[in-house]
Amino acid sequence: MRFSLTVALTLIAGAAMAQQAADAVQPEGSTTGAAVATTEAIAAAQEAKDAGQPVTADTYMVAAANPLAVQAGVEVLAKGGTAADALIAVQLVLGLVEPQSSGLGGGAFLVWYDAETGELTTLDGRETAPLAATPQLFQTEDGEPMGFFDAVVGGRSVGTPGTPALLEEAYLRWGGLDWSILFDTAIDLAENGFEVSPRLAAMIERDAERLSTFPVTADYFLPGGTPLAAGTTLKNQPYADTLRLMAAEGADAFYVGKIAQDIMAAVQFAPSNPGVLSELDLAVYEVKERAPVCVTYREHDVCGMGPPSSGALTVGQILGMLDSYDLAELGAENPESWRLIGDASRLAFADRGRFMADSDHVPMPTAGLVDPAYLADRAALLGGDAALTEVAPGNPAFDHSSNWADDESLELPSTSHISIVDSFGNVASMTTTIENAFGARLMVHGFLLNNELTDFSFRSHVDGVPIANALAPGKRPRSSMSPTIVMKDDVPVLAIGSPGGSRIIGYTAKSIIAWMDWDMDVQQAISLPHAVNRFGTYDFEEGTSAADLAPELEALGFEVNVRGLNSGLHAIEIGETLQGGADPRREGIALGD
Repeated sequence: MRFSLTVALTLIAGAAMAQQAADAVQPEGSTTGAAVATTEAIAAAQEAKDAGQPVTADTYMVAAANPLAVQAGVEVLAKGGTAADALIAVQLVLGLVEPQSSGLGGGAFLVWYDAETGELTTLDGRETAPLAATPQLFQTEDGEPMGFFDAVVGGRSVGTPGTPALLEEAYLRWGGLDWSILFDTAIDLAENGFEVSPRLAAMIERDAERLSTFPVTADYFLPGGTPLAAGTTLKNQPYADTLRLMAAEGADAFYVGKIAQDIMAAVQFAPSNPGVLSELDLAVYEVKERAPVCVTYREHDVCGMGPPSSGALTVGQILGMLDSYDLAELGAENPESWRLIGDASRLAFADRGRFMADSDHVPMPTAGLVDPAYLADRAALLGGDAALTEVAPGNPAFDHSSNWADDESLELPSTSHISIVDSFGNVASMTTTIENAFGARLMVHGFLLNNELTDFSFRSHVDGVPIANALAPGKRPRSSMSPTIVMKDDVPVLAIGSPGGSRIIGYTAKSIIAWMDWDMDVQQAISLPHAVNRFGTYDFEEGTSAADLAPELEALGFEVNVRGLNSGLHAIEIGETLQGGADPRREGIALGD
Protein backbone atom coordinates (compact mmCIF):
# COMPACT_ATOMS: atom_id res chain seq x y z
CA MET A 1 0.00 0.00 0.00
CA ARG A 2 1.17 3.51 -0.72
CA PHE A 3 0.26 4.73 2.75
CA SER A 4 2.00 2.10 4.87
CA LEU A 5 3.14 2.18 8.49
CA THR A 6 6.52 3.39 7.25
CA VAL A 7 4.83 6.35 5.60
CA ALA A 8 2.84 7.09 8.72
CA LEU A 9 6.04 7.15 10.76
CA THR A 10 7.55 9.45 8.17
CA LEU A 11 4.67 11.85 8.61
CA ILE A 12 5.06 11.85 12.38
CA ALA A 13 8.77 12.52 12.08
CA GLY A 14 8.12 15.25 9.52
CA ALA A 15 5.68 16.97 11.83
CA ALA A 16 8.21 16.94 14.66
CA MET A 17 10.92 18.36 12.39
CA ALA A 18 8.61 21.10 11.19
CA GLN A 19 7.71 22.09 14.73
CA GLN A 20 11.39 22.28 15.64
CA ALA A 21 12.00 24.50 12.60
CA ALA A 22 9.10 26.75 13.55
CA ASP A 23 10.31 27.03 17.16
CA ALA A 24 13.76 27.94 15.91
CA VAL A 25 12.61 30.93 13.88
CA GLN A 26 9.83 32.30 16.09
CA PRO A 27 10.15 33.93 19.49
CA GLU A 28 8.22 32.15 22.21
CA GLY A 29 4.60 33.19 22.22
CA SER A 30 4.71 34.66 18.71
CA THR A 31 2.42 33.69 15.86
CA THR A 32 2.78 33.55 12.13
CA GLY A 33 -0.20 35.82 11.60
CA ALA A 34 1.90 38.78 10.52
CA ALA A 35 3.43 36.71 7.72
CA VAL A 36 0.20 35.23 6.47
CA ALA A 37 -1.12 36.65 3.21
CA THR A 38 -3.69 39.30 4.05
CA THR A 39 -6.40 40.73 1.85
CA GLU A 40 -4.31 43.90 1.59
CA ALA A 41 -1.23 41.94 0.48
CA ILE A 42 -3.22 40.11 -2.18
CA ALA A 43 -4.64 43.40 -3.43
CA ALA A 44 -1.15 44.89 -3.57
CA ALA A 45 0.10 41.89 -5.56
CA GLN A 46 -2.75 42.33 -8.01
CA GLU A 47 -2.00 46.02 -8.34
CA ALA A 48 1.66 45.26 -9.06
CA LYS A 49 0.68 42.82 -11.79
CA ASP A 50 -1.71 45.33 -13.32
CA ALA A 51 1.06 47.92 -13.27
CA GLY A 52 3.49 45.55 -14.96
CA GLN A 53 5.76 45.36 -11.91
CA PRO A 54 7.17 42.29 -10.20
CA VAL A 55 6.36 41.43 -6.59
CA THR A 56 9.40 41.32 -4.31
CA ALA A 57 10.00 39.11 -1.27
CA ASP A 58 12.92 38.31 0.98
CA THR A 59 12.53 34.65 1.90
CA TYR A 60 9.76 32.72 0.17
CA MET A 61 7.24 33.14 -2.63
CA VAL A 62 4.38 31.46 -4.49
CA ALA A 63 3.20 32.30 -8.01
CA ALA A 64 0.07 30.51 -9.19
CA ALA A 65 -3.19 30.91 -11.08
CA ASN A 66 -5.63 31.95 -8.36
CA PRO A 67 -5.19 34.26 -5.34
CA LEU A 68 -6.91 31.81 -2.98
CA ALA A 69 -4.47 29.08 -3.96
CA VAL A 70 -1.50 31.44 -3.65
CA GLN A 71 -2.69 32.51 -0.21
CA ALA A 72 -2.92 28.86 0.90
CA GLY A 73 0.65 28.23 -0.23
CA VAL A 74 2.04 31.37 1.40
CA GLU A 75 0.38 30.46 4.70
CA VAL A 76 2.07 27.05 4.61
CA LEU A 77 5.46 28.66 3.93
CA ALA A 78 4.87 31.14 6.76
CA LYS A 79 4.48 28.19 9.14
CA GLY A 80 7.93 26.92 8.20
CA GLY A 81 6.75 24.56 5.48
CA THR A 82 8.78 23.56 2.46
CA ALA A 83 7.98 24.22 -1.17
CA ALA A 84 6.65 20.65 -1.35
CA ASP A 85 4.24 21.36 1.52
CA ALA A 86 3.07 24.56 -0.15
CA LEU A 87 2.72 22.82 -3.51
CA ILE A 88 0.18 20.42 -2.02
CA ALA A 89 -1.88 23.21 -0.47
CA VAL A 90 -1.81 25.23 -3.70
CA GLN A 91 -2.82 22.31 -5.90
CA LEU A 92 -5.68 21.24 -3.64
CA VAL A 93 -7.15 24.75 -3.70
CA LEU A 94 -6.63 25.09 -7.46
CA GLY A 95 -8.57 21.87 -7.95
CA LEU A 96 -11.49 23.53 -6.18
CA VAL A 97 -11.44 27.11 -7.47
CA GLU A 98 -9.99 26.44 -10.94
CA PRO A 99 -11.41 22.95 -11.61
CA GLN A 100 -11.43 23.40 -15.38
CA SER A 101 -7.63 23.36 -15.47
CA SER A 102 -6.22 20.88 -12.97
CA GLY A 103 -7.04 18.73 -9.98
CA LEU A 104 -6.99 15.29 -8.39
CA GLY A 105 -8.38 13.74 -11.57
CA GLY A 106 -5.43 14.85 -13.69
CA GLY A 107 -1.65 14.66 -13.88
CA ALA A 108 1.42 16.84 -13.39
CA PHE A 109 5.15 17.22 -13.93
CA LEU A 110 7.37 18.59 -11.15
CA VAL A 111 10.89 19.99 -11.49
CA TRP A 112 12.54 20.26 -8.07
CA TYR A 113 15.75 21.85 -6.83
CA ASP A 114 16.88 20.48 -3.48
CA ALA A 115 18.82 23.15 -1.59
CA GLU A 116 20.33 20.65 0.84
CA THR A 117 21.91 18.45 -1.83
CA GLY A 118 22.19 20.96 -4.65
CA GLU A 119 20.53 18.43 -6.96
CA LEU A 120 17.87 18.94 -9.59
CA THR A 121 15.35 16.20 -10.33
CA THR A 122 11.94 15.71 -11.88
CA LEU A 123 8.87 13.70 -10.91
CA ASP A 124 6.57 12.37 -13.62
CA GLY A 125 2.96 12.23 -12.49
CA ARG A 126 1.59 11.98 -16.02
CA GLU A 127 -1.58 9.96 -16.59
CA THR A 128 -1.25 6.47 -18.08
CA ALA A 129 -3.34 4.67 -20.67
CA PRO A 130 -5.52 1.88 -19.26
CA LEU A 131 -4.15 -1.63 -19.61
CA ALA A 132 -7.20 -2.51 -21.71
CA ALA A 133 -6.66 0.35 -24.16
CA THR A 134 -5.74 -0.35 -27.78
CA PRO A 135 -4.19 1.86 -30.49
CA GLN A 136 -7.63 1.94 -32.15
CA LEU A 137 -9.36 3.53 -29.14
CA PHE A 138 -9.89 6.83 -30.95
CA GLN A 139 -10.65 5.47 -34.39
CA THR A 140 -13.96 4.94 -36.12
CA GLU A 141 -15.08 1.57 -37.45
CA ASP A 142 -13.41 2.34 -40.79
CA GLY A 143 -10.09 3.15 -39.08
CA GLU A 144 -10.27 6.93 -39.39
CA PRO A 145 -9.58 9.27 -36.43
CA MET A 146 -12.61 10.30 -34.39
CA GLY A 147 -13.53 13.96 -34.11
CA PHE A 148 -11.70 15.52 -31.18
CA PHE A 149 -14.70 16.32 -28.99
CA ASP A 150 -16.36 13.05 -30.00
CA ALA A 151 -13.40 11.40 -28.30
CA VAL A 152 -13.05 13.80 -25.34
CA VAL A 153 -16.46 13.92 -23.70
CA GLY A 154 -17.11 10.79 -21.64
CA GLY A 155 -15.10 7.91 -20.26
CA ARG A 156 -13.17 6.97 -23.39
CA SER A 157 -10.59 9.74 -22.95
CA VAL A 158 -9.80 9.22 -19.24
CA GLY A 159 -6.29 8.13 -18.26
CA THR A 160 -5.16 6.98 -14.84
CA PRO A 161 -4.77 10.17 -12.74
CA GLY A 162 -1.28 10.88 -11.41
CA THR A 163 -1.61 14.09 -9.41
CA PRO A 164 -2.54 12.56 -6.00
CA ALA A 165 0.39 10.15 -6.18
CA LEU A 166 2.79 12.91 -7.23
CA LEU A 167 1.72 15.16 -4.34
CA GLU A 168 2.31 12.35 -1.87
CA GLU A 169 5.67 11.43 -3.42
CA ALA A 170 6.84 15.05 -3.25
CA TYR A 171 5.75 15.23 0.37
CA LEU A 172 7.53 12.04 1.38
CA ARG A 173 10.75 13.27 -0.21
CA TRP A 174 10.71 16.93 0.74
CA GLY A 175 7.78 17.75 3.03
CA GLY A 176 8.16 19.06 6.56
CA LEU A 177 4.81 19.96 8.09
CA ASP A 178 2.17 17.47 9.13
CA TRP A 179 0.52 16.02 6.01
CA SER A 180 -3.03 16.54 7.19
CA ILE A 181 -2.80 20.29 7.81
CA LEU A 182 -1.90 20.85 4.17
CA PHE A 183 -5.51 19.99 3.34
CA ASP A 184 -7.09 22.44 5.79
CA THR A 185 -7.56 25.48 3.57
CA ALA A 186 -9.00 23.53 0.65
CA ILE A 187 -11.39 21.68 2.97
CA ASP A 188 -12.51 24.93 4.57
CA LEU A 189 -13.14 26.58 1.21
CA ALA A 190 -14.98 23.53 -0.11
CA GLU A 191 -17.28 23.35 2.92
CA ASN A 192 -17.88 27.04 3.55
CA GLY A 193 -17.77 28.21 -0.03
CA PHE A 194 -15.63 30.33 -2.31
CA GLU A 195 -16.50 33.01 -4.79
CA VAL A 196 -16.74 31.87 -8.41
CA SER A 197 -14.19 33.88 -10.37
CA PRO A 198 -14.98 35.69 -13.61
CA ARG A 199 -12.72 33.31 -15.54
CA LEU A 200 -14.40 30.19 -14.18
CA ALA A 201 -17.85 31.63 -14.83
CA ALA A 202 -16.96 32.54 -18.42
CA MET A 203 -15.57 29.08 -19.12
CA ILE A 204 -18.65 27.38 -17.64
CA GLU A 205 -20.90 29.46 -19.87
CA ARG A 206 -18.77 28.71 -22.92
CA ASP A 207 -18.81 24.96 -22.26
CA ALA A 208 -22.36 24.66 -20.90
CA GLU A 209 -23.56 22.28 -23.60
CA ARG A 210 -20.81 19.73 -22.94
CA LEU A 211 -21.03 20.17 -19.16
CA SER A 212 -24.72 19.34 -19.35
CA THR A 213 -23.96 15.86 -20.75
CA PHE A 214 -23.56 14.21 -17.34
CA PRO A 215 -25.97 14.82 -14.42
CA VAL A 216 -23.43 15.15 -11.59
CA THR A 217 -21.34 17.63 -13.59
CA ALA A 218 -24.41 19.57 -14.69
CA ASP A 219 -25.81 19.82 -11.17
CA TYR A 220 -22.57 21.36 -9.94
CA PHE A 221 -21.73 23.80 -12.74
CA LEU A 222 -25.23 24.42 -14.12
CA PRO A 223 -27.58 24.40 -11.11
CA GLY A 224 -31.15 24.52 -12.32
CA GLY A 225 -29.81 24.49 -15.87
CA THR A 226 -28.15 27.92 -15.49
CA PRO A 227 -24.36 28.42 -15.64
CA LEU A 228 -22.81 29.64 -12.40
CA ALA A 229 -22.35 33.40 -12.40
CA ALA A 230 -19.22 35.24 -11.29
CA GLY A 231 -19.47 36.17 -7.63
CA THR A 232 -21.65 33.18 -6.71
CA THR A 233 -20.65 31.43 -3.50
CA LEU A 234 -20.00 27.80 -4.43
CA LYS A 235 -19.57 24.88 -2.04
CA ASN A 236 -18.29 21.38 -2.81
CA GLN A 237 -18.92 18.96 0.07
CA PRO A 238 -17.96 15.84 -1.92
CA TYR A 239 -14.54 17.39 -2.58
CA ALA A 240 -14.15 18.23 1.12
CA ASP A 241 -15.00 14.61 1.98
CA THR A 242 -12.42 13.34 -0.51
CA LEU A 243 -9.73 15.62 0.94
CA ARG A 244 -10.56 14.55 4.51
CA LEU A 245 -10.12 10.93 3.51
CA MET A 246 -6.81 11.64 1.79
CA ALA A 247 -5.63 13.72 4.75
CA ALA A 248 -6.21 10.71 6.98
CA GLU A 249 -5.12 7.89 4.68
CA GLY A 250 -2.87 9.42 2.03
CA ALA A 251 -3.02 8.73 -1.70
CA ASP A 252 -4.25 5.17 -1.12
CA ALA A 253 -7.63 6.67 -0.29
CA PHE A 254 -7.75 7.76 -3.93
CA TYR A 255 -6.22 4.76 -5.68
CA VAL A 256 -7.75 1.89 -3.69
CA GLY A 257 -11.28 1.62 -2.30
CA LYS A 258 -14.50 3.54 -2.74
CA ILE A 259 -13.09 6.50 -4.72
CA ALA A 260 -11.25 4.20 -7.13
CA GLN A 261 -14.38 2.08 -7.58
CA ASP A 262 -16.46 5.14 -8.36
CA ILE A 263 -13.89 6.49 -10.82
CA MET A 264 -13.96 3.15 -12.63
CA ALA A 265 -17.74 3.11 -12.67
CA ALA A 266 -17.99 6.69 -13.95
CA VAL A 267 -15.63 5.84 -16.81
CA GLN A 268 -16.87 2.39 -17.78
CA PHE A 269 -20.58 3.11 -17.34
CA ALA A 270 -20.69 6.67 -18.66
CA PRO A 271 -24.08 7.16 -20.34
CA SER A 272 -22.22 8.07 -23.52
CA ASN A 273 -18.74 7.27 -24.79
CA PRO A 274 -17.73 4.79 -22.03
CA GLY A 275 -14.05 3.98 -21.47
CA VAL A 276 -11.90 1.14 -20.21
CA LEU A 277 -10.12 2.50 -17.11
CA SER A 278 -10.16 -0.15 -14.36
CA GLU A 279 -9.52 -0.39 -10.63
CA LEU A 280 -6.33 -2.27 -11.47
CA ASP A 281 -5.05 0.72 -13.49
CA LEU A 282 -5.52 2.90 -10.43
CA ALA A 283 -4.01 0.41 -7.98
CA VAL A 284 -0.78 -0.05 -9.95
CA TYR A 285 -0.14 3.60 -10.85
CA GLU A 286 3.39 4.83 -10.06
CA VAL A 287 5.12 8.21 -10.08
CA LYS A 288 8.47 8.05 -11.87
CA GLU A 289 11.58 10.01 -11.02
CA ARG A 290 13.44 11.06 -14.16
CA ALA A 291 16.63 12.96 -14.89
CA PRO A 292 16.03 16.55 -16.00
CA VAL A 293 16.76 17.59 -19.58
CA CYS A 294 19.06 20.62 -19.66
CA VAL A 295 20.32 22.82 -22.48
CA THR A 296 22.93 25.57 -22.15
CA TYR A 297 21.75 29.04 -23.22
CA ARG A 298 23.75 32.22 -22.61
CA GLU A 299 25.87 30.41 -19.98
CA HIS A 300 22.75 29.27 -18.13
CA ASP A 301 21.40 25.73 -17.86
CA VAL A 302 17.73 25.67 -18.82
CA CYS A 303 16.35 22.50 -17.24
CA GLY A 304 12.98 20.83 -17.36
CA MET A 305 10.89 17.71 -17.82
CA GLY A 306 11.99 15.13 -20.35
CA PRO A 307 9.89 12.43 -22.02
CA PRO A 308 7.00 11.80 -21.90
CA SER A 309 6.95 15.60 -21.97
CA SER A 310 8.22 17.28 -25.10
CA GLY A 311 8.57 20.49 -23.09
CA ALA A 312 12.20 20.60 -22.04
CA LEU A 313 13.43 19.08 -25.30
CA THR A 314 11.52 21.50 -27.52
CA VAL A 315 12.19 24.59 -25.39
CA GLY A 316 15.80 23.44 -25.22
CA GLN A 317 16.06 22.98 -28.98
CA ILE A 318 14.62 26.44 -29.64
CA LEU A 319 17.06 28.09 -27.25
CA GLY A 320 19.97 25.92 -28.35
CA MET A 321 19.48 26.93 -31.98
CA LEU A 322 19.25 30.60 -31.02
CA ASP A 323 22.32 30.60 -28.77
CA SER A 324 24.64 31.59 -31.63
CA TYR A 325 22.44 34.54 -32.67
CA ASP A 326 22.69 37.91 -30.90
CA LEU A 327 19.07 38.47 -29.93
CA ALA A 328 20.14 41.02 -27.32
CA GLU A 329 21.61 43.24 -30.04
CA LEU A 330 18.61 42.75 -32.30
CA GLY A 331 16.09 43.60 -29.57
CA ALA A 332 12.53 42.66 -28.77
CA GLU A 333 10.88 44.86 -31.41
CA ASN A 334 13.02 43.75 -34.34
CA PRO A 335 11.24 41.46 -36.86
CA GLU A 336 14.56 39.67 -37.36
CA SER A 337 14.47 38.48 -33.75
CA TRP A 338 11.04 36.97 -34.34
CA ARG A 339 12.07 35.47 -37.67
CA LEU A 340 14.80 33.58 -35.87
CA ILE A 341 12.56 32.58 -32.96
CA GLY A 342 9.73 31.53 -35.27
CA ASP A 343 11.80 29.33 -37.53
CA ALA A 344 13.77 27.82 -34.63
CA SER A 345 10.42 26.86 -33.14
CA ARG A 346 9.22 25.34 -36.42
CA LEU A 347 12.36 23.21 -36.65
CA ALA A 348 11.99 22.08 -33.04
CA PHE A 349 8.33 21.22 -33.54
CA ALA A 350 9.21 19.16 -36.61
CA ASP A 351 11.50 17.04 -34.43
CA ARG A 352 8.85 16.94 -31.73
CA GLY A 353 6.24 15.54 -34.10
CA ARG A 354 8.59 12.86 -35.41
CA PHE A 355 10.54 11.64 -32.38
CA MET A 356 9.04 12.66 -29.03
CA ALA A 357 6.90 10.28 -26.95
CA ASP A 358 7.01 8.15 -23.80
CA SER A 359 10.58 6.83 -23.82
CA ASP A 360 9.54 3.95 -21.56
CA HIS A 361 7.58 2.57 -24.53
CA VAL A 362 9.43 3.71 -27.64
CA PRO A 363 13.11 4.42 -28.31
CA MET A 364 13.85 8.14 -28.33
CA PRO A 365 16.97 10.11 -29.32
CA THR A 366 16.75 12.28 -26.20
CA ALA A 367 20.47 13.05 -25.98
CA GLY A 368 20.79 13.48 -29.73
CA LEU A 369 17.99 16.03 -29.93
CA VAL A 370 19.83 18.46 -27.62
CA ASP A 371 23.38 17.59 -28.61
CA PRO A 372 25.22 20.92 -29.21
CA ALA A 373 26.62 19.74 -32.55
CA TYR A 374 23.18 18.73 -33.79
CA LEU A 375 21.65 22.02 -32.65
CA ALA A 376 24.47 23.92 -34.37
CA ASP A 377 23.64 22.14 -37.63
CA ARG A 378 19.96 22.99 -37.22
CA ALA A 379 20.83 26.60 -36.28
CA ALA A 380 22.71 26.99 -39.56
CA LEU A 381 19.36 26.64 -41.34
CA LEU A 382 18.33 29.96 -39.79
CA GLY A 383 21.11 31.87 -41.52
CA GLY A 384 19.02 33.34 -44.34
CA ASP A 385 16.98 36.51 -44.37
CA ALA A 386 13.48 35.11 -44.90
CA ALA A 387 11.19 32.44 -43.48
CA LEU A 388 12.20 28.86 -44.18
CA THR A 389 10.32 27.53 -47.17
CA GLU A 390 10.72 23.92 -46.04
CA VAL A 391 10.84 22.60 -42.49
CA ALA A 392 11.51 18.93 -41.82
CA PRO A 393 12.70 16.81 -38.91
CA GLY A 394 16.45 16.43 -38.59
CA ASN A 395 18.60 13.37 -38.04
CA PRO A 396 19.77 13.46 -34.43
CA ALA A 397 22.19 10.86 -33.16
CA PHE A 398 20.13 7.77 -32.34
CA ASP A 399 21.13 4.33 -31.07
CA HIS A 400 17.96 2.74 -32.51
CA SER A 401 16.10 2.75 -35.79
CA SER A 402 14.43 6.11 -36.34
CA ASN A 403 11.74 5.13 -38.83
CA TRP A 404 8.85 7.10 -37.34
CA ALA A 405 5.93 8.86 -39.00
CA ASP A 406 4.87 12.37 -38.00
CA ASP A 407 2.30 12.76 -35.23
CA GLU A 408 -1.07 14.44 -35.73
CA SER A 409 -2.30 14.75 -32.13
CA LEU A 410 -4.26 17.83 -31.11
CA GLU A 411 -3.35 19.31 -27.72
CA LEU A 412 -5.77 21.99 -26.52
CA PRO A 413 -5.09 24.33 -23.60
CA SER A 414 -6.42 23.97 -20.09
CA THR A 415 -3.65 23.62 -17.57
CA SER A 416 -2.09 25.51 -14.66
CA HIS A 417 1.43 26.31 -13.52
CA ILE A 418 2.86 26.79 -10.01
CA SER A 419 6.27 28.22 -9.08
CA ILE A 420 7.41 28.18 -5.44
CA VAL A 421 10.58 29.10 -3.54
CA ASP A 422 10.72 28.33 0.18
CA SER A 423 12.76 29.76 3.06
CA PHE A 424 15.19 26.83 2.87
CA GLY A 425 16.13 27.58 -0.74
CA ASN A 426 14.19 24.73 -2.33
CA VAL A 427 12.54 25.52 -5.67
CA ALA A 428 9.49 23.86 -7.21
CA SER A 429 8.22 24.35 -10.74
CA MET A 430 5.12 22.26 -11.45
CA THR A 431 2.73 22.24 -14.39
CA THR A 432 -0.54 20.46 -13.73
CA THR A 433 -3.49 19.61 -15.97
CA ILE A 434 -6.67 17.74 -16.78
CA GLU A 435 -6.02 18.53 -20.49
CA ASN A 436 -8.98 20.16 -22.25
CA ALA A 437 -11.12 22.60 -20.24
CA PHE A 438 -13.16 20.55 -17.74
CA GLY A 439 -11.42 17.38 -18.93
CA ALA A 440 -13.77 14.53 -19.83
CA ARG A 441 -16.65 16.45 -18.19
CA LEU A 442 -17.09 13.54 -15.78
CA MET A 443 -17.22 14.53 -12.10
CA VAL A 444 -16.57 12.03 -9.29
CA HIS A 445 -16.37 12.78 -5.55
CA GLY A 446 -16.13 16.50 -6.21
CA PHE A 447 -13.39 16.55 -8.86
CA LEU A 448 -13.27 16.28 -12.65
CA LEU A 449 -11.60 13.45 -14.54
CA ASN A 450 -9.03 14.18 -17.23
CA ASN A 451 -9.28 13.59 -20.97
CA GLU A 452 -5.53 13.06 -21.22
CA LEU A 453 -5.65 10.08 -23.58
CA THR A 454 -6.56 12.43 -26.42
CA ASP A 455 -2.96 13.71 -26.24
CA PHE A 456 -2.00 10.49 -28.01
CA SER A 457 -2.04 10.35 -31.78
CA PHE A 458 -5.43 9.09 -32.93
CA ARG A 459 -3.61 7.27 -35.74
CA SER A 460 -1.13 4.53 -34.93
CA HIS A 461 0.55 4.46 -38.38
CA VAL A 462 0.88 6.53 -41.52
CA ASP A 463 1.38 4.52 -44.71
CA GLY A 464 2.54 1.59 -42.60
CA VAL A 465 5.09 3.63 -40.63
CA PRO A 466 4.44 3.72 -36.86
CA ILE A 467 3.88 6.94 -34.93
CA ALA A 468 5.98 7.31 -31.76
CA ASN A 469 3.12 8.92 -29.80
CA ALA A 470 0.56 6.23 -30.67
CA LEU A 471 -1.60 4.92 -27.84
CA ALA A 472 -0.55 1.73 -26.04
CA PRO A 473 -1.52 0.07 -22.73
CA GLY A 474 0.25 1.68 -19.77
CA LYS A 475 1.86 4.33 -21.95
CA ARG A 476 1.97 8.01 -21.00
CA PRO A 477 0.80 10.46 -23.67
CA ARG A 478 3.23 13.05 -24.93
CA SER A 479 2.83 16.45 -23.30
CA SER A 480 3.96 20.01 -23.97
CA MET A 481 4.04 20.98 -20.30
CA SER A 482 7.31 22.79 -19.67
CA PRO A 483 7.97 23.35 -15.96
CA THR A 484 11.42 24.90 -16.00
CA ILE A 485 14.18 25.84 -13.59
CA VAL A 486 17.03 27.93 -15.00
CA MET A 487 20.40 27.43 -13.31
CA LYS A 488 23.52 29.61 -13.29
CA ASP A 489 26.72 28.16 -11.82
CA ASP A 490 24.65 25.28 -10.36
CA VAL A 491 22.32 27.66 -8.51
CA PRO A 492 18.67 28.25 -9.48
CA VAL A 493 17.93 31.73 -10.80
CA LEU A 494 14.46 31.33 -12.37
CA ALA A 495 11.43 29.05 -11.99
CA ILE A 496 8.86 29.36 -14.78
CA GLY A 497 6.14 27.56 -16.72
CA SER A 498 2.73 28.05 -18.31
CA PRO A 499 -0.49 26.42 -19.47
CA GLY A 500 -1.50 26.73 -23.12
CA GLY A 501 -1.54 23.36 -24.89
CA SER A 502 1.31 22.97 -27.34
CA ARG A 503 1.84 26.75 -27.24
CA ILE A 504 3.22 26.28 -23.71
CA ILE A 505 6.59 25.69 -25.34
CA GLY A 506 6.57 29.01 -27.18
CA TYR A 507 5.26 30.96 -24.20
CA THR A 508 8.01 29.57 -21.97
CA ALA A 509 10.83 30.02 -24.49
CA LYS A 510 9.74 33.60 -25.31
CA SER A 511 9.69 34.57 -21.64
CA ILE A 512 13.13 33.11 -20.98
CA ILE A 513 14.50 35.00 -24.00
CA ALA A 514 12.89 38.24 -22.82
CA TRP A 515 14.30 37.81 -19.32
CA MET A 516 17.76 36.73 -20.41
CA ASP A 517 18.41 38.53 -23.71
CA TRP A 518 16.27 41.62 -23.43
CA ASP A 519 16.96 42.35 -19.77
CA MET A 520 13.31 42.34 -18.73
CA ASP A 521 12.24 41.57 -15.18
CA VAL A 522 10.00 38.55 -14.69
CA GLN A 523 6.77 40.52 -14.88
CA GLN A 524 7.83 42.31 -18.04
CA ALA A 525 8.93 39.04 -19.62
CA ILE A 526 5.62 37.37 -18.81
CA SER A 527 3.57 40.36 -19.96
CA LEU A 528 5.47 40.72 -23.24
CA PRO A 529 2.96 40.14 -26.07
CA HIS A 530 3.04 36.66 -27.56
CA ALA A 531 4.24 35.60 -30.99
CA VAL A 532 4.22 31.81 -31.38
CA ASN A 533 5.01 29.59 -34.35
CA ARG A 534 4.63 25.83 -34.10
CA PHE A 535 3.64 24.31 -37.43
CA GLY A 536 4.11 27.12 -39.93
CA THR A 537 1.45 29.69 -39.08
CA TYR A 538 2.77 32.52 -36.92
CA ASP A 539 0.22 33.41 -34.21
CA PHE A 540 0.35 36.99 -32.93
CA GLU A 541 -1.51 38.12 -29.83
CA GLU A 542 -4.40 40.33 -30.83
CA GLY A 543 -4.71 43.81 -29.36
CA THR A 544 -0.99 44.03 -28.57
CA SER A 545 2.19 45.33 -30.15
CA ALA A 546 2.93 41.77 -31.31
CA ALA A 547 0.10 42.11 -33.82
CA ASP A 548 1.98 45.07 -35.34
CA LEU A 549 4.75 42.63 -36.32
CA ALA A 550 2.40 40.48 -38.38
CA PRO A 551 2.69 42.42 -41.68
CA GLU A 552 6.49 42.51 -41.46
CA LEU A 553 6.75 38.77 -40.72
CA GLU A 554 4.28 38.06 -43.51
CA ALA A 555 6.56 40.00 -45.84
CA LEU A 556 9.37 37.67 -44.79
CA GLY A 557 7.34 34.70 -46.00
CA PHE A 558 5.42 33.56 -42.91
CA GLU A 559 1.77 32.70 -42.82
CA VAL A 560 0.33 34.89 -40.04
CA ASN A 561 -2.72 34.85 -37.81
CA VAL A 562 -3.72 37.51 -35.25
CA ARG A 563 -5.72 35.90 -32.43
CA GLY A 564 -6.18 35.66 -28.70
CA LEU A 565 -3.31 33.85 -26.96
CA ASN A 566 -4.22 33.03 -23.38
CA SER A 567 -1.14 31.82 -21.53
CA GLY A 568 -0.84 31.53 -17.77
CA LEU A 569 2.84 32.10 -17.04
CA HIS A 570 4.00 32.19 -13.42
CA ALA A 571 7.62 32.84 -12.62
CA ILE A 572 9.97 33.62 -9.75
CA GLU A 573 13.42 35.15 -10.23
CA ILE A 574 15.82 34.03 -7.50
CA GLY A 575 18.62 36.36 -6.46
CA GLU A 576 19.44 38.51 -3.45
CA THR A 577 15.68 38.92 -3.23
CA LEU A 578 12.84 37.03 -4.89
CA GLN A 579 10.91 38.68 -7.71
CA GLY A 580 7.65 37.13 -8.86
CA GLY A 581 5.50 37.63 -11.89
CA ALA A 582 2.02 36.45 -12.83
CA ASP A 583 0.34 36.44 -16.22
CA PRO A 584 -1.94 39.47 -16.75
CA ARG A 585 -4.02 37.26 -19.07
CA ARG A 586 -5.16 35.20 -16.06
CA GLU A 587 -6.30 35.70 -12.46
CA GLY A 588 -3.14 34.58 -10.67
CA ILE A 589 -0.67 36.53 -8.58
CA ALA A 590 2.80 36.21 -7.09
CA LEU A 591 3.10 36.69 -3.34
CA GLY A 592 5.78 36.20 -0.69
CA ASP A 593 6.82 37.21 2.79
